[in-house]
Parts: sequence; structure tokens; C-alpha cells
Amino acid sequence: MPRLFTGVEIPPQIGQTLALLRGGLPGARWIDPENYHLTLRFIGDVDDIVAREVAFTLGQVKRKPFELRFEGLTSFGGRRPRAVVASIAPSPPLIEAQAEQERLMQRIGLEPEGRKYTPHVTLARLRDTSSREVADYLSARAMFRSPPFSVARFVLYSARASTGGGPYVVEESYSFAA
Repeated sequence: MPRLFTGVEIPPQIGQTLALLRGGLPGARWIDPENYHLTLRFIGDVDDIVAREVAFTLGQVKRKPFELRFEGLTSFGGRRPRAVVASIAPSPPLIEAQAEQERLMQRIGLEPEGRKYTPHVTLARLRDTSSREVADYLSARAMFRSPPFSVARFVLYSARASTGGGPYVVEESYSFAA
């Protein structure tokens, strides 16, 4: 039973920029740069029949290529931080692409995503890291910005059940074309 999600690949040069942020945070388990991705829609564990239907349905997405860039770092988890992430600068085309995928997945019978979409790339998962340590890490990198990068496609990923962070496999790719 594959665990599936859709996402945007992070170009290698941008991945290297993100990788330079690794280190200096006790209790962080850093994600390998080759596993950086921007999730669009988590699908979950599905059988092969649903996986094929998902792959076919995603072919209906029709969007133009667009640009993204990272704008700042933050953490998820509130007082008990569980992840450090790089945030995406506001992007209407990204939000529209994500919303379209959400509608398509619901149309084939998948449950709606329960959380508000917050575009990000996870840099590290945290274990026993204090909120003070995270605040210090984030404040030292408060000015982080990446160069813009072009998004010409999205992909359907599969993942092995694990504690998170990969490895991920590209099962299908879908071009953004006018």
C-alpha cells in the first residue's frame, strides 16, 4: 500500500542554499537536501487502485509555470517545537494549484485535508529541543531569503512508512504548461 503525496521539487542549487542552514540546533535531525520538497497535497496510504486513480486524475491539472522563493524560517509545534521549516513567499499561483489538487482529490473520494495549507519545506525534525534554542536559531537566521526559482512541474511522490524525512520516490510528473 503506497503512501502518496504531491509536491514541488526543490532545484539542486536552492537545495544547497537551504542545506547551508543545517547545524547549530541541539536535538535537530536534519533532512537530507535530496529529500527537500514542497508538499501540495498529502494523500496518505492508499491501495493500488486508488493510487492509479490519483495518478490519472492529477493529469487534469492545467496551470502555467510560476516562480517561488523562500522567505524566512519558522518552526511548527508552538511551545514544543517539532520542526524547523523554510517558508515560501506568498504566491497566488501556488495556492491555486494546491486548491485545485485538493478539489480533485475530494472529487475521487479522498477526505479533505484537515489543516490549513502552509507552504514550506521541512529542514529539520526536532526532538527534545527547547523553544529557547529554536528561538535563538531562528533569530540568528532571520534575514534568510532564497533567489527565486521556476516551477514548471509538480510530482506524485511515494514514501516508505518511516519517522519522516524520506526517502521519497517520484512516481509521476506533471508539467505546468499554458
